[in-house]
Amino acid sequence: MLINITKLIAHSGLCSRREAKALVMNGDVTVNGKVICVPTTKIDSNDKVMVQDKPIKHSSEAPRLWMLYKPPGFITTTKDPQNRPTIFDILPKNLPRLVSVGRLDINSEGLLLLTNNGDLARYFELPKNAVTRKYHVRIFGYITQDLLNSLSKGYKLNGIKYGPIDAKIFKEGQANSWLELTLTEGKNREIRKILADLGLRISKLKKRRNHRN
Repeated sequence: MLINITKLIAHSGLCSRREAKALVMNGDVTVNGKVICVPTTKIDSNDKVMVQDKPIKHSSEAPRLWMLYKPPGFITTTKDPQNRPTIFDILPKNLPRLVSVGRLDINSEGLLLLTNNGDLARYFELPKNAVTRKYHVRIFGYITQDLLNSLSKGYKLNGIKYGPIDAKIFKEGQANSWLELTLTEGKNREIRKILADLGLRISKLKKRRNHRN
């Protein structure tokens, strides 16, 4: 049975289909020792596939999901040039190769989904699929519910358009307050950037369990 080379790489859990396409076009993929640069290349189960000199297994394993509570102090990547600890350092060694569904920055904590299938990770990440993400954020600074309600129309900052955010104050105190934010996309450090622009300082950010269509 023939399979598209990018689909094989994504299903191995190495990366998403889009990232696999880039690897192929960059000449980082070989089939039976020969560099290929065409993402539509078809292969079969007897072909030996290498990505950046590392073998890729032909796997018939069904897509699976794992849940991880990411602690602060870890980054969501497989390798870090600065040698900081990553979430993959704390995973059991008997797990297959996994890819994270989205990312949390080094100072954030909470639920992360991991999968053995890059295409499944990409499905969860695409805004058009409207998979919700819920966060609890402890902030310093004054904020009103009326101002938070304005985020439901989206937010533009430094030329970047962010999607609608459902935001509410769920615990208010004299020194700090807790906000609950729900969104369906997750651009890089989106919550931190928007709240900082509103004059708020985040002291804790937790991602909650709320993945659904």
